[in-house]
Amino acid sequence: MPRFKKVYLEITNVCNRACAFCPGTRRAPRFLEEADFLCLIDKLRPWTDYLYFHLMGEPLLHPSLGRFLALAGERGFRVILTTNGTLLSKAVPVLLAAPALHKVNLSLHSFEANEGGSLEDYVNQCAVFAVKAAEKGVLVNFRLWNGDSAARAGWNAENAHIIELLAAFFPKPWAPSRTGERLADRIFLDRAEIFDWPDPEAKTENAAHSCYGLRDQLGVLCDGTVVPCCLDHEGDLALGNLLTEELGAILEKPRTQAILAGFRRGEAVEELCRRCGYANRFR
Repeated sequence: MPRFKKVYLEITNVCNRACAFCPGTRRAPRFLEEADFLCLIDKLRPWTDYLYFHLMGEPLLHPSLGRFLALAGERGFRVILTTNGTLLSKAVPVLLAAPALHKVNLSLHSFEANEGGSLEDYVNQCAVFAVKAAEKGVLVNFRLWNGDSAARAGWNAENAHIIELLAAFFPKPWAPSRTGERLADRIFLDRAEIFDWPDPEAKTENAAHSCYGLRDQLGVLCDGTVVPCCLDHEGDLALGNLLTEELGAILEKPRTQAILAGFRRGEAVEELCRRCGYANRFR
């Protein structure tokens, strides 16, 4: 039985921010209910050890986050959260009390993509959490995924200030890591350029690329829809529904197999995949 390095399980598609780099979603607002969550994680258990409570949406908004972390932990999952960090003050007790929590990605680039608030207070809140989480054995990854690209530039004017604020908590020099720097034990800074989300209306088309979708990851939207990767924010490549089907059957469908075979030979067979800017990172 093939296993995935990670599965993205979207517990809500609702977010408290409106970032310029994020396409959002036209899907109806939804919070995954506990009965559906249990159904999904029980079906996913044979397929992966790592669950990301994210695809779209802000997971810290979910009122049952603590309960979901506990249920996932009882089944042996290790959970990763990706958050904009604005709701950490209320969520810290829940997160630090969850043995299943393995890693937290803090998208610091989300601050500049919105208006209002104090950058100092925001970064300090995230840094304080990172210290406490690392002491509990949780990995923390600060993200600055707003580097200039040929298509979009100028969304990173605060990066130098953010680095300065982080350095106040985590004194330099920082050790280099694969995608950025290691600030302290279990605490990292990850840097990357802005990327264009897959969009069926995008002008750029590139059929000659591979992807990790369906090879080491897949996504499950909060209505149970299975998608090939974490960037299919509208469920355009709906392969089936895990609430009513088994994952093994979904993976054996002709469309699923065609996508997977294409990626293995370095070809994007779906129009949406051909119009994915993130795929440029794999070149």
